[in-house]
Amino acid sequence: MAMATERIPITREGYEKLKADLDRMQNVEMLEVAKRIATAREMGDLSENAEYHAAREDQGMLQARINELKGKLARAYIVDPSTLPTGIVVFGCYVRVKDLEQGDEETFHLVGPGQEDYDNNKILTTSPRGQGLLGKKTGETAEIKIPRGTLRYQILDISFPQ
Repeated sequence: MAMATERIPITREGYEKLKADLDRMQNVEMLEVAKRIATAREMGDLSENAEYHAAREDQGMLQARINELKGKLARAYIVDPSTLPTGIVVFGCYVRVKDLEQGDEETFHLVGPGQEDYDNNKILTTSPRGQGLLGKKTGETAEIKIPRGTLRYQILDISFPQ
């Protein structure tokens, strides 16, 4: 239950993206689903109307996504990256690490909800990796417990987007 009230750091860009997503869901997608329901209703007997039931199910799932997004926006607080401390892994930074098991180097960008893109190494600060890296300094080792074991990263470099 603590997660439900936990504040979420987010950039202005991420906040605006989430707001745009919410607006699209409420004012475009929900209207389309409502039209599908109305059209299906006109077909007659609702008890055997597959289109009607599918549209109602879609409406429920869309409403759940809308509620989740509203919750994220309500808990969000906008962070100005220029005010963050340097030399320590914090929200908004890029952190270059060396995997001490594999020997590979990777760079992660720690972001807030709405900006995550795991294919491009944009990870949430609330993810296990994000949590394990937060607060570390260059040269330190982060040991991060994940379901399949423990990741060990040496912090090589910390930088901020320009």
